[in-house]
Amino acid sequence: MFSRVAAVKAPRTHNRRRVTGSSGRRREGRESEPQRPNMSRRVFTSAVLLLFVVMMCCGSGTAAADGSSGSGEAQLPQEVDLFVPQKTQVVIKSGGATEVKDSFGSPSFALAGEVMVAIAEGHKDYNDPQHTSDLYSSEIVAGYINATEPWSSIVADISSDDWRAYTIFTRESSKDHFGVALLPTAVSTGSDVFLLVGSHYLIRDATGKHWIDDIWDIHLVVGKATQSAEAKQGELIEWGTPTSLLASITKSTQQRDLMRFVGGGGSGIVTEEGWLVFPMMATRKTDRGIESMLFYSKDKGVNWDVSKGIPAAECFDPCIAEWENRELLMLAYCVDGQKVFRSRDMGDAWTKASDLLPRVWITTQPIRRGEGWPVGALITVEFYGRKVLLYTQKVGYPPGERNNKALYLWVADNNHTVYFGPLSVETGAKRAFANTLLYYGDALYLLQRMGDGKTDGVFLFRIIEELSKIKSIVRNWIEVDAFFSGLSTPTTGLVGVLSDSSGADKWDDMYRCVDATVLGAIRIEDGFKFTGHGAGGIWPVNSRGDNKKYTFVDFTFTLVATVVIEEMPSGGSSVPLLGAMLEDGKGTKFLGLACAENRMWETVFDEQTGQGDFWVPKKEYQVALMLNGNKGYFYLDAELLGTSDTMRRREERAYDVLGFYFGGDESGRDSSASVKNVFLYNRILTPGELKMVKKTGSPKHESSSSEASGSDSSAHECVYFVPLVSLGLWALALFYGV
Repeated sequence: MFSRVAAVKAPRTHNRRRVTGSSGRRREGRESEPQRPNMSRRVFTSAVLLLFVVMMCCGSGTAAADGSSGSGEAQLPQEVDLFVPQKTQVVIKSGGATEVKDSFGSPSFALAGEVMVAIAEGHKDYNDPQHTSDLYSSEIVAGYINATEPWSSIVADISSDDWRAYTIFTRESSKDHFGVALLPTAVSTGSDVFLLVGSHYLIRDATGKHWIDDIWDIHLVVGKATQSAEAKQGELIEWGTPTSLLASITKSTQQRDLMRFVGGGGSGIVTEEGWLVFPMMATRKTDRGIESMLFYSKDKGVNWDVSKGIPAAECFDPCIAEWENRELLMLAYCVDGQKVFRSRDMGDAWTKASDLLPRVWITTQPIRRGEGWPVGALITVEFYGRKVLLYTQKVGYPPGERNNKALYLWVADNNHTVYFGPLSVETGAKRAFANTLLYYGDALYLLQRMGDGKTDGVFLFRIIEELSKIKSIVRNWIEVDAFFSGLSTPTTGLVGVLSDSSGADKWDDMYRCVDATVLGAIRIEDGFKFTGHGAGGIWPVNSRGDNKKYTFVDFTFTLVATVVIEEMPSGGSSVPLLGAMLEDGKGTKFLGLACAENRMWETVFDEQTGQGDFWVPKKEYQVALMLNGNKGYFYLDAELLGTSDTMRRREERAYDVLGFYFGGDESGRDSSASVKNVFLYNRILTPGELKMVKKTGSPKHESSSSEASGSDSSAHECVYFVPLVSLGLWALALFYGV
């Protein structure tokens, strides 16, 4: 099947192999594994004990926040087969007769009044004995769902023999040519739904041996919910006559030399101002390159315009969302992977938004299309007055695995991100492709294409449990932000705070996103005391095992902590206190602070060691570590302790920053140091801001304890404890000096 890009960049001769839809339908490449270090029997024994604790944690009967039960079986959302190949009856456009389709693809979702409109391509195989490649015609079909009905009634209606899909757009076919409609992209406002559809003909050439794609067009089809209680299934939406937009679009883009206009797939948006906005793609005539842009109307569909700018050259598969301050986001697949862009002028100018969806910004080198972790669907939703991004993304299942792919639901704001699920899990015969989200009536719906790539269906999922957990998480973010704002602690860019502990081996993130794991430490108020050989902890905010939530630590961060050096026996090497470590299987210290036996601070900048001022035993210090590109900084009580401008940038390093370490004395002496109230920011703080970073007391949660920390808390204990094992247990080797 043609990919979405192939659909607009195809050669003149047709050769079908199509995988379409909004982002997230590509095959994903495998990642390299970290090296496996040698391990002593002592470390191996400790590792076995740790693994036992992890298994006990994950084996509890509490449901996990990632959707898996204590037994390890995925508790997937409820689903129903919406459009099924060779089964679902599709009413043809000319009348009441029906037919079946050989495959469905490119799902799109809209809400018109109280009718959920599920839209997809319907493919019909075309058998040509002279043509060895697969050929097919395609139409746009829709199914109508009463959104006011309970889920059980929706499932019953769709599963009944009376369920129908309805053809809403087609291009006439004959013996020597047939129509291909592709990438339906829908947006709705009130009771109206606007559908953007690209299309072309496949025409047999003069030799009769080849098929040529030609006569491209792009249409707008407008439907309206009938709002009638007596309306039958096929009468819930009345569709108008398709209107060709090709002439007007070509005229407005004539200076750009573009052709083959198609929608971006999935769904468009309605802005806060009421503007209708579609993602759109086109092909350059000169070099057949792809451009992504916006197609929008400021007057509810009367007049339309095309944005003047593009986010970057060769970016395709666009999906869009409106973010804060009327800012538009575009997520697009570029030559070096998916990227996020922002625009404040309806697409006339775009800038990179690397602070949003940080997990998308992983690849820094050109990759093949489909590698990495492509996002499938992206929408904005408001909970408790805070706008958040909801998006779907494939990761390994269980988290950290490479071979089994699952689709997870992520929630993010400007600072935090966490995932729930899985929503669906691939099998050998059922791969996941395009998907799109719709939020309505306190429920979240997922429309997903799944199949073997040739005979695919479209499935409808109702997401309730994960949505409830997301609301709990967002409420917690709001409460914790309000708590620190009351203390005048900066919250802009505040990603996580390690303070209280729910166990002897777990250091809780107050934002409930990524917890830290500790070994051999003593709990104290707001932190831990690390005493003796091997006592230490790891905060794996960017670990492969936990699906790399916070990739910003590879580029820019500030880590602030309160430390006290309790005891430092003479003799031997310096004792590590805290710092950032690389995910290289060796626990290499990239940026670190240690205590030297001469009572001087010892700094590590990209494995290079230096010394600073003297430290005083049992005195409380505020220390801050910062990374900004190739520059590293250490601050002591808001005063600069050391700096370096020779740090290797991410593209110059072979490994990512895993996260942060605490303690880990390898000297064999009875040293003792405490670390508490650790703050992580995704930006650089000024010395004045450092003086304001503090924590006294604890926030008061409005939500009940069961909602705020019941199944979620237990799940995070399992989910974030596992990465220490999945990283090959090299972190233990670091602690024990092997």
